[in-house]
Amino acid sequence: MGNFGKWLAGGLGFVMGGPMGGLLGFLVGSMFDSTIGQPSTYITGTVRTTQGDFGMSLLVLVAAVMKVDGKVVKSELDYVKQFFIRQFGQESARQALLMLKDIIKQEIPVRDVCLQISRNMNYSSRLQLLHLLFNVSLADSRIHPSEIEIIEKISGYLGVAASDFLSIKNMFIPETDSSYKILEIDPSSLNDEVKKAYRRMAMKYHPDKVSHLGDDFRKTADEKFKKVNEAYEKIKKERNMI
Repeated sequence: MGNFGKWLAGGLGFVMGGPMGGLLGFLVGSMFDSTIGQPSTYITGTVRTTQGDFGMSLLVLVAAVMKVDGKVVKSELDYVKQFFIRQFGQESARQALLMLKDIIKQEIPVRDVCLQISRNMNYSSRLQLLHLLFNVSLADSRIHPSEIEIIEKISGYLGVAASDFLSIKNMFIPETDSSYKILEIDPSSLNDEVKKAYRRMAMKYHPDKVSHLGDDFRKTADEKFKKVNEAYEKIKKERNMI
């Protein structure tokens, strides 16, 4: 089986209950019956986020973002496919796209799904979900205002702080003083405050924070960490900081 199968075989916990279970139960069951075998025992309400939990949560939220403008065209699916190929390989992309197409056909209760994720997924993993939603949305170098709007709503439903949403958003859609927004500080901050902010954000976005998700998802966390470093270096250069 490909990496996608390994996510599932690695354990499905909270996603098989509540509104997400309603969306995914039949699809996951069919996949196991035909290609993988039976999943390991899961415990509803676990606070540990497995690769399977994270991968399924990502697919559902990606589907919600893709549907928001009222239509899903082939080019959008192609962009998502290429994103999954780059991140996780050809076989995982093929399996994920099959599931994604089925999820898109369903009515997705975004708020209820996000609240389920928020109750059961640690904060660092939720930040990683948000980062990947922006990444997928911008795969074609364009992002529709409605996509930004729903990602912001998803962020709120997931319990992500407004400052963290703004930080991640500015990694993809630069605004005025975007480097400061990435570090979650004001341009008037003193140099010592800039250094403290950098250390704080570098710790928050360090790839080790999502190491429990495995190498497939951990490597995507390197992007956030790199953006924090780039923002800090830009501010240092502007201020001639040592």
